[in-house]
Amino acid sequence: MKYEYWLASIRKLSDHKKRQLRKMYKLAEELYYIEETELDKIQFLTDRDRKLIIDSKRNWNLGEYNRLLGKNINLILYQDTAYPEKLKNISAPPYALYICGQLPDPKRFAVGIVGARVCSPYGQAMAKEIAGQLAAVDVDIISGLAKGIDGAAGRGALDAGGRTYAVLGSGVDICYPREHFGLYTEVREKGGIISEQPPGSAPLPVYFPARNRIISGLSDVVIVIEAKEKSGSLITADMAMEQGKDVYALPGPVTSTLSAGCNALIKQGAGIFLSVEDFIEDVKLIYERNVKIPTKNKIKLESTENLVYSCLDLFPKSLDVILQETKLSITVLMNILVTLELREYIEEISKNYYVKKR
Repeated sequence: MKYEYWLASIRKLSDHKKRQLRKMYKLAEELYYIEETELDKIQFLTDRDRKLIIDSKRNWNLGEYNRLLGKNINLILYQDTAYPEKLKNISAPPYALYICGQLPDPKRFAVGIVGARVCSPYGQAMAKEIAGQLAAVDVDIISGLAKGIDGAAGRGALDAGGRTYAVLGSGVDICYPREHFGLYTEVREKGGIISEQPPGSAPLPVYFPARNRIISGLSDVVIVIEAKEKSGSLITADMAMEQGKDVYALPGPVTSTLSAGCNALIKQGAGIFLSVEDFIEDVKLIYERNVKIPTKNKIKLESTENLVYSCLDLFPKSLDVILQETKLSITVLMNILVTLELREYIEEISKNYYVKKR
């Protein structure tokens, strides 16, 4: 396997050519030990390709492979039986996948949830709620572990006791962003961290558009929750459509730049995501999957608490508006708001502006 790791880690040698080489040679070890004169006879290799292979053999350090084993990182190659069948069907399948944890179960329905890094409280709450409800009915959640929507989706799936898988734009041994280390650790333990970049690879901008095809490739359906008109989330959506996957978008206010991308997707024919129940009915109809519809737990509140809670939604609402709508006194209202916030039913996102958390 150490020679397989050597071939997989040759940067700038295309995945397509790596696959061609492995068709020619039963083992990567054979390629490693062939003479340079034999390498010259491989017609699909350019002079640059040959130099890359020769230089990699000269500079390769066996210690890199030993570190891979020491970090419990698994290497899955395109020709392996464990390689995801879903990825074999995309236009540019990665030659190798590095895994911390597990790969998604091919028998389970998988939904990719992506969106803006800098998102609104509404988008963050919706991502967490949608992922949680889907995970609770045995749907795998695929995302990118990024700030904002991706992180909220991962957290929602884990809190619901489900499985979530994060595809990184760095090596699987590098948590990016650093503030998601706790989430990264949980995903690694209860799902999997996946990347096509060798361990130790820094999160370079060039890697992120490429990783999006893996997110969409591993997903049966992609849901976009908040995206600007030009964003990485829309790249994921485009790749999903190119792969023949259905894309759903969460609609938002026409005045919001964070909803511009989603609203544009809907205009172009993407599915409109209105509720998990409706989405699952579509899944049952289109994919003939036996996915059960989740039942929401009713929140038990006192009558005045319920009055305030029902007044709120996932868009911020000011204290003055809540006073007008509930017609409660300021003292009573403030006590209820504090109580609901302590019980984590609501959140004060800025001074005197409140949103539901569930």
